[in-house]
Amino acid sequence: MTAYLAGVCSSALSFVFIVFAIGALGYLVGGIKVKGIELGTAGVLLIALLWGIFIQFFPSFKIGEKEIFLFNNAIKGNFGIVSKIGTALFVTAVGLIAGPKFFRSFNRSTLAYIVLGVVVIALGAGTAVIFTILDKNCSSSMAVGLLTGGLTSTPGFSAGKEVVGVIEEDVTAGYGIAYLFGVLGVVLFVQIVPKILKVNMEEERANFSAANQTAVPEPKGSLIQIDPFGNFAFLFAVSLGCILGAIKIPGINFSLGNSGGCLIGGLIVGHFAHLGKVDCRIPKATLNFMRELGLVLFLIGAGVPGGVNFISKFRWIYFVYGAVMTTVPMVVGYIIARYVFKLSILNNLGAITGGMTSTPALGTLIATAGTDEVSAAYAATYPFALVSIVLAAKIIIMIL
Repeated sequence: MTAYLAGVCSSALSFVFIVFAIGALGYLVGGIKVKGIELGTAGVLLIALLWGIFIQFFPSFKIGEKEIFLFNNAIKGNFGIVSKIGTALFVTAVGLIAGPKFFRSFNRSTLAYIVLGVVVIALGAGTAVIFTILDKNCSSSMAVGLLTGGLTSTPGFSAGKEVVGVIEEDVTAGYGIAYLFGVLGVVLFVQIVPKILKVNMEEERANFSAANQTAVPEPKGSLIQIDPFGNFAFLFAVSLGCILGAIKIPGINFSLGNSGGCLIGGLIVGHFAHLGKVDCRIPKATLNFMRELGLVLFLIGAGVPGGVNFISKFRWIYFVYGAVMTTVPMVVGYIIARYVFKLSILNNLGAITGGMTSTPALGTLIATAGTDEVSAAYAATYPFALVSIVLAAKIIIMIL
């Protein structure tokens, strides 16, 4: 009987079961509304982090002679794969949604997105440097971890760990400590700001759509459709993005990584909409599904290891530092976008989610705005923020 029970538990608590159970519970939690505000898909992150914290204390248990592992290095690697696949799906979908209008709608506001992408990261990096100078117990490695966690930047996190002389454990721990507020802070921000300003979302959506109307030319000639759901085109865009992301700039050893590369790949395929005679237009339903699925997988894959790392070197003051590194760039960036660049509320918040490199917040903003066209502002800002955070992570460790 004991052997049978051990076998059932081992099968029931398989990696696949855990991933989908976290997703299901996360949606339940995310659907709870308090005064009209909800976590949405970020509820998945919360459950993933809690699971990560739990398995830090109970990584395995025994039934009879059989030991059942809930977490070990092999399982940690599996979560890393889930995170990478989720990131690729999400940012490719965002690129494909924005692609048809992205390159055709370059105007003066494009400069605003570039500046915001750089400024938001610079504000976060400056805050990290100040805390490192003021607190001698906060190493530059810990500061980079807090910065990349507070800005939810996996590429920046990876870049920080690669610098010579870095304390990798500090970067990992800092990332885990700051990541929760980094996600929830921006997710709540994009919901609370419109409520505080008493924004008429229907009116804003109508004005936004009218201002961003760009004619998208239909491909000339008859095209060959490979499949009705557009899966070929989507998978081709992901593959192209991975190739682009792997290209390294000589000298500074910089690459866009899968996230940046897949965004660019999606923008390119979405813009041209065909590959020779092959139709690369993808139904909106497919893009929406891939975007949401990618977001959920990303949150699960990043959240569980983040929960594990959360406990290892946790100090309340580090959590506060991370929260400040999230809040200052977000609030100041919003003020600059509103009063300097005069961006509309939806373009403003879209640019902030891109500048903060916040994948979950974009999903929430799309739900709040009621239109996925806000993805264009995210897509315009994100690449510059991505490059900036990767460089900032390396510079902070090298100079401090």
